[in-house]
Amino acid sequence: MKPEIEAFFDPDTYTWTYIVMDPGSNQAAIIDSVLDYDPASGRTSTASADAVIDFVRRKGLEVEWILETHVHADHLSGASYLKDALGGRTGIGNQVTAVQAVFGDLFNAESEFARDGSQFDHLFSDDESFRIGNLEGRVWHTPGHTPACVTYVFEGAAFVGDTIFMPDFGTARTDFPGGDARTLYRSIRRILALPEDTALYLCHDYETETRSEFCSTTTVAAERARNIHVCDAMSEDDFVSFREKRDAQLAAPRLLLPSVQFNMRGAAFAPPEDNGMQYLKIPVRAADRPAASEEAA
Repeated sequence: MKPEIEAFFDPDTYTWTYIVMDPGSNQAAIIDSVLDYDPASGRTSTASADAVIDFVRRKGLEVEWILETHVHADHLSGASYLKDALGGRTGIGNQVTAVQAVFGDLFNAESEFARDGSQFDHLFSDDESFRIGNLEGRVWHTPGHTPACVTYVFEGAAFVGDTIFMPDFGTARTDFPGGDARTLYRSIRRILALPEDTALYLCHDYETETRSEFCSTTTVAAERARNIHVCDAMSEDDFVSFREKRDAQLAAPRLLLPSVQFNMRGAAFAPPEDNGMQYLKIPVRAADRPAASEEAA
């Protein structure tokens, strides 16, 4: 049985959120939601998540799962807000613990911060199955962009997170902690071994020099034939060489620091401090300065 799918696009972070519905019941899942965040003011808002909530309620859906394809580094997740409003269980791949270990140290998280993934209701193992009503889904670990990336596979559809983009945009970066270009190539080839007519639902899309409209979906066949980074004609070694060279030239994502420390906590801020306020941290790497004698010279 194939799922019914509704897509929502957030133009501020170029993120696609999906509602996956069982056509034989009112059961549904939400994949890769967004909590709006203004880094200049530090304010969050819920317009993107509220659009999802409105659709769920209008359709009379019952949300079983609120799923993440990975710990996003370019937008805050709306998972906890959606769970409070709609119920359901949150889920992510079980390698989220590797992300929590690295970034827990980077942000000097409080001693109470659990690095065992317990902020999520369920941690999926590779090739684990789950259900949305009568729909059966399968979870594939597809690391490389991050160690915790997963793909949710249904009949005729796969939700690929940040592993791969539209054919004219290519593939995900691999320079985050735990990322690896060779691992990403192998994860993508696993996805591209699905039947050629399988629809691949993307977490992001961006404008290119030849395309201004945003697309949520491509196919295995289109990626194998035309993806500019990883089509069938691209060898593993050539991809690794290209991807590592390209990654060395990329700037950090605009919302990297707030996103990761929020999302690694299951879409929550750190506990309030003694003044009642919650904070996001910005690690500072000060530039090396010459010795005083060198400055004087």
